[in-house]
Amino acid sequence: MKLGKLKEIDIRKVWGHEQYDFSKWLSTEENIKELGDTLNLSLTDIEAEKLVGAYRCDILCKDELTGKTVLIENQLEKTNHDHLGKIITYASGLDASVVVWIVSSARDEHASAIEWLNKHTDDDLSFFLIEVHVFTIGESAPAPQFKVIEQPNDFAKKAKNMANSPDLNNSQAKRLEFWNKFNEVIEERGKPFNKRKATTDHWYAVAIGSSDCHISVDLVNREHKIRVGLWIADNKNLYDHLYMHKQEIEAIADMQLYWTRLDNKKAAYICTYISGLDFNDQSNYDILMNQTIDTVLKLKKAFANFVN
Repeated sequence: MKLGKLKEIDIRKVWGHEQYDFSKWLSTEENIKELGDTLNLSLTDIEAEKLVGAYRCDILCKDELTGKTVLIENQLEKTNHDHLGKIITYASGLDASVVVWIVSSARDEHASAIEWLNKHTDDDLSFFLIEVHVFTIGESAPAPQFKVIEQPNDFAKKAKNMANSPDLNNSQAKRLEFWNKFNEVIEERGKPFNKRKATTDHWYAVAIGSSDCHISVDLVNREHKIRVGLWIADNKNLYDHLYMHKQEIEAIADMQLYWTRLDNKKAAYICTYISGLDFNDQSNYDILMNQTIDTVLKLKKAFANFVN
């Protein structure tokens, strides 16, 4: 078998202009998703050329699951002091919680600056330094690749260390342990959806492509169950729309769902339950977690065409 040779090409041959070519390309749903997958974020509500005083940032969007504002600044050349200043100015002016600086090449001193910012700011503010490269194989179409140069501190490692913290009660420690293992299973299965930071919370959110709702995995240990379903934060019209398509959704999901409108509250949810959760007996965790992931994927498929 004859194999092709991977060749890197000049990104300026693909995108001649940052604003009109690269930013426009990155703003499309398919390409912003690829960037989001690299960052473990679900990027939505995309705005290009957002005004910041007398200046414009390249792209402003949100992380679908946390609601955090994400600022993206593009620089199709080597990093410089000017753009480092810009990302801080824009982040301040737009109250961004996540800053993504995309460049063709990162100088060591600017990589060190981003590392310093991540070390000396709290977890509510995150900085990413990303290189974009383009490759071809033979006469193939150019293929872009995002390479992470600097990113926030290793949340997974921090989360594992939290498990031994004396400040956690038993339930918190057990939930943290479960989510750490859950993330490992997601990785083992090739990341069928973006994993989230392991926490002591009873819930775990999975993006579905809408800022109005997400798939939620909830640990209900007192009932020895895991609840998996669509959580709608504050949109009864969306719930009613979905209920009109109840039979279609359940047919696609291949399961009967519990529909809960919660008339006296803002939220609503549509879910199913998986039995067998017991924090004191983890012998079935592998089976349980794979079953949970399978259910998440079925629900994502079932709801996808109705929530977007």
